[in-house]
Amino acid sequence: MSKIIDGKAVAAAVLEECRKEVEELKSRGVTPGLAVVLVGSDPASKVYVGSKARTCAELGIHSEKIEMPAETTQEELLAVVARLNADPAIHGILVQSPPPPHIDEAAVVRAIDPAKDVDGFHPENVAKLALEDQTGFVPCTPAGCMRLLKEAGVETKGANAVVIGRSMIVGKPMALLLMAKGSDATVTVAHSRSKDLPGICRQADIVVAAVGRPEMVKADWVKDGAVVIDVGINRVEDASKKSGYRLTGDVDYEEVAPKCAAITPVPGGVGPMTIAMLMKNTLISARRTL
Repeated sequence: MSKIIDGKAVAAAVLEECRKEVEELKSRGVTPGLAVVLVGSDPASKVYVGSKARTCAELGIHSEKIEMPAETTQEELLAVVARLNADPAIHGILVQSPPPPHIDEAAVVRAIDPAKDVDGFHPENVAKLALEDQTGFVPCTPAGCMRLLKEAGVETKGANAVVIGRSMIVGKPMALLLMAKGSDATVTVAHSRSKDLPGICRQADIVVAAVGRPEMVKADWVKDGAVVIDVGINRVEDASKKSGYRLTGDVDYEEVAPKCAAITPVPGGVGPMTIAMLMKNTLISARRTL
C-alpha cells in the first residue's frame, strides 16, 4: 500500500506554527500584514483571494484585500503596488495571477519591493534562490512540496528526481530546491516536449508533476517504490458529479498510487500547502522588521 501524503494535515501543522509566531510577533509590537491585489473578476482568482483573506483572519494576520476592475490600467495597478511598498503595516504583497491580458505581469512583479515579495517571483528573489541565499523568499508551492517530502520522511540525498514542468512558478524553483545543498538530489527537468518522457520518469525515485495536463502521468511512467508529488489541479468534465466536473491532478492517481511508496492526492495534497507557505513567508518578512 502506498503512503498517502496528507497535505491538509501538514498544512494545518504549518498554520499552527504560524499562529504561535503571530502571537509572539504581536507581543513584540509587530502585527504581520498581507495585501492581496485582484484585478478583474476571474472566478478561480476570487476563490483564491477569499481563501487567503480567511486564513489571515484565522491566524490574526492583518489582511488588506484590494479588488480592482478588469479595465484597471497598468499605471493604476503600479500606483497601488507603490503605495503598498511604502506602507509599514504591510509585510507581504501579492498580485493575484493571472491579471487581464493588457497588464504586463512581469513589470508588476518587478515593481514589488523584493523584501515584500512573499510569492518569491521578483528577479532578486529568484536569483537568491539560485544562489542558495537564505535571505530571499522561496515560491510557495515548491516550498510546500519540500515540506511535504520532509514530513513524509522522503530521503532526497542522492535520489534521482524528475520535475515535469519548467515554469518559474513551480518547475524551475522546485528543481533548484531539490538540487540545493542539504537536499542533494540529482535533478532532471522535463516537460511536455521532452523525448521519451515516460522513460525519463521511470528512472526517478521522486517525480514532481507540474505540467498542467490532467492525468498525463500513467502507471507505466512510474517505477515501483517511487514517490510522486502531484502539483497539478485540473477541472475535468464528469457528468456523474453534481457540479458537472471533478478535480484531478497531472497524475492518474488510481493507476499510479498502487505502485508508489508515497503519493499526494488531488485535492488535499499540494494545494493546501501553497497558502500555508504564503503565511510562513509573510511572517518571515514581518520578523525582519524587528
